Amino acid sequence: MKIGFIGLGNVGGKLSGSLLRNGVDLAVHDLEEGLVAKSVALGARKGVSPAQLMRTCDAVITCLPSPAASDAVMQEMLPEVKEGKIWMEMSTTDEAEVKRLGALVIDAGGAAVDCPVSGGCHRADTGNIAIFAGCARATFERILPLLTIMGRRVLHTGDLGSASILKVITNYLATANLVSVAEALTVAKGAGMDLATAYEAIRVSSGTSFVHETESQVILNGSRDISFTMDLVAKDIGLFQAVADRAQVPLQVNPLLIEIFNDGIARFGPRELSPNIIKRLEQATGLDITAPGFPAQMVDDEPEEAGAEVIVRR
Repeated sequence: MKIGFIGLGNVGGKLSGSLLRNGVDLAVHDLEEGLVAKSVALGARKGVSPAQLMRTCDAVITCLPSPAASDAVMQEMLPEVKEGKIWMEMSTTDEAEVKRLGALVIDAGGAAVDCPVSGGCHRADTGNIAIFAGCARATFERILPLLTIMGRRVLHTGDLGSASILKVITNYLATANLVSVAEALTVAKGAGMDLATAYEAIRVSSGTSFVHETESQVILNGSRDISFTMDLVAKDIGLFQAVADRAQVPLQVNPLLIEIFNDGIARFGPRELSPNIIKRLEQATGLDITAPGFPAQMVDDEPEEAGAEVIVRR
């Protein structure tokens, strides 16, 4: 298959890198020419436009920062959609929006998939990230070989839109984990605990989580660098709130998280690294929540392995 990839940012650049590393015939497009040049240097072909990629490729992957960006790209691609073409939306986006755009693709004779990823940029870089895929089963089986190159654990979540719902649910949980970890580490420091010891106590206990075992390390290092920013967190928990509102589920925690991150954005700017939400507590207490011996960035130390479908137990 010839694959087009649009959006070479923090996540997209790494996912497309996995495809190139494994010999996939790939053409790329991004508004930042430097990102395109970097991908071309790794073996990709330079795409002229979204329309040209849809015209010349079997499947086009989009990995973009907002639903509005996905819509703009789709409007360019749509005239080139025909039978046999596949649109794979790997952005974190709104369920209703991916269904709307997907319906346009399907009406034009193509197939549509929402297939967001979860697990952090360090795992996207090694092809060990998790991928959710919402689409018809026949479409899933067509794209599974591609998904297992980009990710280790691939879950068919059901119909188009289902993956986007689950993605924002998991991002909500990660955000709640991040805020609670920030509070826990600050309380540990305020109570006179050694932060390296506190990290290990949480890690080996019932209080641990994926967020603690990864983001707590870059918090304690002081870099706070997970290649994810506060505006993206705000977008994701806003999307989760929209899902809850449509389902008429009254929430208590998520509105507070929205308030916390809106305050973080007001204080530090939208492009501030998301783990620096702890700076709100550092400023309030005068405490420095750092400790020696922790890495500045997360690196996936698992070897790259071929992915496989996750089978749901019923």
